Amino acid sequence: MFGVSDLIENIKLSYSNFLGSKIRRKIVVIESDDWGTIRSVQKSKIQSYAKEFPNFHSQPYLKYDTLAGAEDLEALWNVLTSFKDVSGKHPVITFNTVLANPKFEEIEMSNFFEYKYEIFTETLERFYPNENVFRYWKEGIDAGVMFPQFHGREHVNVPVWLHLLQNNNTEMIKAFEYGTWSTPKGAYPPTDVKLQASLDFIGKQPVEYQNLFLKEGLSIFEDVFGFKSKTWIPNNFICSNDLFSEAKNQGVIGMQGMRYHAHPKGMTKNGNRVFTKRKFGVDSSGMFHLVRNCVFEPSQSKQPSNAVGKCLNQMANAFFWNKPAIITSHRLNFIGAIDNQNRTENLTRLNELFIAILKKWPDVVFMDSASLLQECNSH
Repeated sequence: MFGVSDLIENIKLSYSNFLGSKIRRKIVVIESDDWGTIRSVQKSKIQSYAKEFPNFHSQPYLKYDTLAGAEDLEALWNVLTSFKDVSGKHPVITFNTVLANPKFEEIEMSNFFEYKYEIFTETLERFYPNENVFRYWKEGIDAGVMFPQFHGREHVNVPVWLHLLQNNNTEMIKAFEYGTWSTPKGAYPPTDVKLQASLDFIGKQPVEYQNLFLKEGLSIFEDVFGFKSKTWIPNNFICSNDLFSEAKNQGVIGMQGMRYHAHPKGMTKNGNRVFTKRKFGVDSSGMFHLVRNCVFEPSQSKQPSNAVGKCLNQMANAFFWNKPAIITSHRLNFIGAIDNQNRTENLTRLNELFIAILKKWPDVVFMDSASLLQECNSH
């Protein structure tokens, strides 16, 4: 049923889609964040973790989200390869990838003063030693159903995290023992910076760390996949504008993200978060902004049964204003390693979404984020 809140959201979405560059073709892009990063603890540790953090089920990312195993990816590929657009291409998911995860044992050996990381492919082997999971990544790329882009070196704010560990924060130490930084609370004094936001800060900007985060992360991306990432979505979409130029120096020419850009708390004297409106198209620096205007997030929704209908309505709004439908859909929606039902139900919904898209817009074209960027820059 269409209510007042839906009307207000539609007006806001119309205003956002009205702004910026136009594109005539009906293009669908699915941008999915968090691939490669750890999040919830491994399944074998969940029961004991739940005793330490009994309300963790209230946080969907802790309830469902972890590294995708072979079964997760194979099930997702089966859905995607079942459909083709007017040009014969399958739906493709932009896999926004985190390239590294902490080496917990080595960090602990330094008394939390030295940060060490491993490439995410090593983490996959550790989580799923008998599955050769990265082979499924390669198969997905070859089949044209997934295309990796850069999300971050890791998905934790290293300076803040280490500071909490060095100062013996009880909950952080407990989480560390389980091989994660994730807790239901997610942020702790003195900064109250969310640990997932790698590039957020309070006080003086950690320029050296942030530039190294970008440079190393993008370099590892190229080493792993054999090509440069053309787009970037900062973790939690929080970063300073200062980093856009550094990203461009490393080959990034497009920024993914939502309708608003969240600036670090440290960019203001009072520490309040500032948000700026984004619009689809090129800014004055030459960076192209891809704006997500559709949502398919059933695992985070209070009404997951409405996920398909809501996404279709948002797509209709995008096409009305001659914008591509850029759908945000995080990794947790497709993960069954912790809760098989989560994956099964959401892949059924994803299947329903593609059926409805192709029925309503038979001339639709599926693209990844980098291909959309190339399409826009060619006009």
